[in-house]
Amino acid sequence: MSGAIHPTALIDPTARLGENVSVGAYAVIGAEVDIGDGTWIGPHVVINGPTRIGRDNRIFQFSSIGEAPQDKKYAGEPTRLEIGDRNTIREFCTFNRGTAQDAGVTRVGNDNWIMAYVHLAHDCQVGDHTIFANNAQLAGHVHIGDWAILGGFTVVHQFVRIGAHCLTAMGTILLQDIPPYVTAAGNPSAPHGINSEGLKRRGFSPAALAALRRAYKTLYRSGLKLDEASAAIAAAVPEEAALAPLADFLAVPGRGIIR
Repeated sequence: MSGAIHPTALIDPTARLGENVSVGAYAVIGAEVDIGDGTWIGPHVVINGPTRIGRDNRIFQFSSIGEAPQDKKYAGEPTRLEIGDRNTIREFCTFNRGTAQDAGVTRVGNDNWIMAYVHLAHDCQVGDHTIFANNAQLAGHVHIGDWAILGGFTVVHQFVRIGAHCLTAMGTILLQDIPPYVTAAGNPSAPHGINSEGLKRRGFSPAALAALRRAYKTLYRSGLKLDEASAAIAAAVPEEAALAPLADFLAVPGRGIIR
């Protein structure tokens, strides 16, 4: 029922709930938790702070949101979790707060679809419009770009970056970064072309798709060294703006990209 707080729910006096927030049976909402208007919290959900959750989210039963990071260096610092608007978070998900060794915050953006048993470790940064299938597991400090899709049982090593519009197959093991637009599969993961079908659905033009296919060939099939391929892709950006996220991603040092 909209705006209903079940009588068995335990809500700390310092928690702030917006208008029309629903809280299910036996849910626990701890200190320093801020929940935006219209959000639905299912039964048996536990939310600890400092945590800020935006509006119109749906968090299903038995999820643990905003718990302390699973990091042996964590010494009780006041780190936090921030979740945006209109996210769906299904059963048994675990989202941890950040650590002082990073930015001190784990962030989830807007309009994400996160299925059951997903784990977001400390300091992860998740963009908008992503899909995480069941049992996707993120180690600490992982960055996920907008519109990325992680197949079921995808496992991501700490500090890995996954670019915008990427797609991983079920059971993918990611030990290195995936550049934007690329599909990946395997253990360890390998590139398998661009996410052309997803890009078509999002309105990318035929010209943009052709440019991205050329960039993929430059990166993976030309025999060029990574810095040479990166420079060639950057040089083509003025002709096709869709290449800019790829060029920007490659310009930032990381764990190396899947090859």
